[in-house]
Amino acid sequence: MADAQTQLFIEKELSWLSFNERVLQEAFDKAVPLIERVRFLGIFSSNMDEFFQVRVAAVRRSILLTGFGRKQQKCLQLMNSIQQKVLKLQEKFDLIYQELMKELARCNIFLINESQLSEFHSAWLRKYFNNQLKRHIAPHIITDESDLVQHLVDGTTYLVASLKKANKEEYALVEVPNKSVPRFLELPSEKGTKIKHLILLDNIIRHCIDDLFTPFFDYDSIEVFSMKMTRDAEYDVSNELEKTTLEQMTMGIKKRLNAQPVRLVYDRNMPQHMLNMLKAHLNISSTETECLIPGGRYHSFRDFMDFPNPGRKKLVNEKLHAIDSQQFLAFDNSFEAIRHKDIMLNYPYHKFSHFTELVRQAAYDPAVSAIRINLYRVAKKSHIMQSLIDGVKNGKRVTAVIELRARFDEESNINWTRRLAEAGVNVHHGIPSLKIHSKLCLITRKEHGKNQYYCHVGSGNFNEGTARFYTDFSLFTANQEIAKEVKQVFDLIEHPYRKDDFKHLIVSPYNSRGKLLSLIDNEITLAKQKRKAHIQLKLNNLVDKQLIDKLYEASQAGVQIQLLIRGMCSLVPQIPGISDNIKVVSIIDRYLEHSRVMYFHANGEQKLFIGSADWMSRNIDERVEVFTPVYDEQLKTMICDIVDLQFRDNTKARIINLQQDNRYQPRGNKRKLRSQIAIHDYLLNHEKQVKKQLEIKSDTIDVPTQPREA
Repeated sequence: MADAQTQLFIEKELSWLSFNERVLQEAFDKAVPLIERVRFLGIFSSNMDEFFQVRVAAVRRSILLTGFGRKQQKCLQLMNSIQQKVLKLQEKFDLIYQELMKELARCNIFLINESQLSEFHSAWLRKYFNNQLKRHIAPHIITDESDLVQHLVDGTTYLVASLKKANKEEYALVEVPNKSVPRFLELPSEKGTKIKHLILLDNIIRHCIDDLFTPFFDYDSIEVFSMKMTRDAEYDVSNELEKTTLEQMTMGIKKRLNAQPVRLVYDRNMPQHMLNMLKAHLNISSTETECLIPGGRYHSFRDFMDFPNPGRKKLVNEKLHAIDSQQFLAFDNSFEAIRHKDIMLNYPYHKFSHFTELVRQAAYDPAVSAIRINLYRVAKKSHIMQSLIDGVKNGKRVTAVIELRARFDEESNINWTRRLAEAGVNVHHGIPSLKIHSKLCLITRKEHGKNQYYCHVGSGNFNEGTARFYTDFSLFTANQEIAKEVKQVFDLIEHPYRKDDFKHLIVSPYNSRGKLLSLIDNEITLAKQKRKAHIQLKLNNLVDKQLIDKLYEASQAGVQIQLLIRGMCSLVPQIPGISDNIKVVSIIDRYLEHSRVMYFHANGEQKLFIGSADWMSRNIDERVEVFTPVYDEQLKTMICDIVDLQFRDNTKARIINLQQDNRYQPRGNKRKLRSQIAIHDYLLNHEKQVKKQLEIKSDTIDVPTQPREA
């Protein structure tokens, strides 16, 4: 057994930073195409912005709200560890950025600044600035009365200008536009050269900064440095009974806009007098609760996620074309396909359009009477939303459960709420104390005089945009027992005080914790009986202490446990006497691993579930989440094969350990296996086999007229 000093849990914030370091590794990996490496810098930066808005902000609140004592001291130590790790990552980021710029130059692609412009480009940019860009910029002159906390836009880059005249000095802020104009501009090529020049919007403004100020200010010199502020993304939602949920959320978003800063990133060459001015205006006085991060001259690196490719095709990933589901293609409509046999899609390898087509057909199928759907995050231009509106026009009962508290999507969801409600959709906002995070769709169809249900249970949002790069499983089934339990979940959301029992589904917060503990306990019992006991989990995050303790108990009993955790993992594997039988890996690659899968050997029964919940306390106890069992043996084999490919990945898989050093899984003498590419190939072959099976049976297919019971 491990001694009393053994660390059994890693703080989730530090584990998250380790995850983001794996993202940074992709920018460093020379096997990744060059432009994709630059884009990983953007992903890293975007992740870090959200980390400060949410997780660092929560630690800061704990420090400020906790009285002096052991708890506050622990929070202060955690904040100090976060700051140290962030600074190390920033240093690594800056070095990788410089190396990538050199590699771009070797490919005749130059990201230049204002001091590197030729006369031709300088003159061209002044015209561009005055004709296209200046209209989007209005400097903010800083006075003693200026309230920067209220007026600065969270996550936006600002250029801080210092205008000097003799002994007089004035400051101004110039907001770098991030919506109305592109962040990167490709400059016209000069005659006789194949060199591609790109320039950031920030540097165009620097180059033309005098054009903004000389008409109105008298100054001898001007200095310009960049900064970015990150706010606390948490906010209180009023519980006043006379206000609707929509009104409460609208007020809450306004509160977020004025939330206190938790991070100030600034050009490390910024003079001290300018930094002191910013700290004073932003009320930043403590380095213990507000993070001051010195960096380079650019800060909104999340825009690098869309870094253009002005060069050759080989500088970006070769496109993997989305795969058709042969079962959906083989039938006249989606309902016949689902009724024939359960269908499992794995995005983005499969086409998401199979789901949008199902909803489109439901919107005008005369046999369909009702559509119910959970919506957490949706695309800006959503075919699904239009189909819901079309369904109302065709006389269907359409219910959309829209989660207004989906962080950073609140405003979008408020707008969709209004649009759907105006169209006649019955919009429901769920349960005040619980976020609705399940991924459910239920379609009611009249067949032979009876209501028959078709349902979808998945791990990802109904979002056409993210479905192109988030990996997610979607189960389509006409199994009436599962479908009726999906209906129970919708009924519970609308009437949360009723009680329901679930025989098939695992539903948070109603039975998840108990069922998960029971499933692990069953493997523990088998292991103690010297029978095969095996658990595989694929999750985004694993931080719930009770469930981790139960996994430790299972390991000590002899259960073999394999964990594939993309993000936060508080569990520590390979502790002698505690977690010897637990191995954890994480995969970072071209797609974001987002699907959740749970496998329990169960004495050969092989219980397999897919669903929406991570193993975090919030997902188990404070949200409506749904896992569904997979009963079809062919689909069960497919998922197990896919997860097995990921555990055998020796190219993009990293080992998770106490040191959090993100070592790549050793390859040894084995053939190179990159799981995301292997999964695409596997599913291509799988669909070929499905097509053959359907062709063989095409003359004799007897489509069931009644959906199946479990």
